[in-house]
Amino acid sequence: MQTHRLPSFRAALLHPRFWPAWLGLGVLWLLVTLLPWRAQMALGRALGRLAMKPLKSRVKVARRNLELALPELSDAERETLLKANFESVGCAVFETGMAWFWPHWRMRAITIMEGTEHVDAAVAKGQGMLLLSAHFLTLELNARQFGLYRPGVGVYRPNTNPVLEYAQVHGRCRSNKYLVDRLDIKGMLKALRAGDALWYAPDHDYGRHASVFVPFFAVDKAATITGTATLARVKKTVTLPCFTLREKNGYRLVIQAPLDNFPVGDDEADAITGNRVIEAAIRRAPEQYMWLHRRFKTQPERGMPSRY
Repeated sequence: MQTHRLPSFRAALLHPRFWPAWLGLGVLWLLVTLLPWRAQMALGRALGRLAMKPLKSRVKVARRNLELALPELSDAERETLLKANFESVGCAVFETGMAWFWPHWRMRAITIMEGTEHVDAAVAKGQGMLLLSAHFLTLELNARQFGLYRPGVGVYRPNTNPVLEYAQVHGRCRSNKYLVDRLDIKGMLKALRAGDALWYAPDHDYGRHASVFVPFFAVDKAATITGTATLARVKKTVTLPCFTLREKNGYRLVIQAPLDNFPVGDDEADAITGNRVIEAAIRRAPEQYMWLHRRFKTQPERGMPSRY
């Protein structure tokens, strides 16, 4: 197994300017350690509802995303979904704490794993696994839960706050091998060539660079990065859709069968395939998706009016 050293604790992290971050982490650790899961979810839903007032700009973005993506719903249905989405945002705060701080036994107790046979098949064939995921609000749990079955490699954006970066890396590596910066393409390729599972979420709008404009929900031309197909081309790599969905009594880790005939070598066709897989997963629990992101901000032609 390839090993990567976790960041070491440094005395500089105790500087007074970092005390608020330590306090926040301490409170989160205390809450997720002492409270039962149902109590955490109840508090999370309440926190999410309260957050809608100070986060008015994010509410506006989420509402607009729902209008663009799901025009078939009535205004009342979208408002109900919007409120449920922010309740899920509040739950995500506690779920981050669970993912970072809970011991393995407690995480396993609320996790149902579906589709692990696809992982077993890939391992038996010596294949690398590109885990095609998305920015669900349960994303911290997704990597942690997959790692309980098969430790893998995460793709992430380093935090500018060194205390949060320290906690983030250690938390995300509780059941996984190491993390790769989202800009480190060579590191991602290396992980797949080594036969590792690589978690990858291509569903955000990253601008025009390395993107094509293809359908996503009801938006005909949504900027979609081509990185999924690029990584999937690595020799002996299979692409497994992988998501975590919150349910009544816990969470379901869903690992789907490898994508058939993917990639085909056409950037647009491959991006369409990826978007369809992600859209189908989101439709299973649309209130749990990160609608706060301006997913449709990049227009296919320069000078076009903003969708927001």
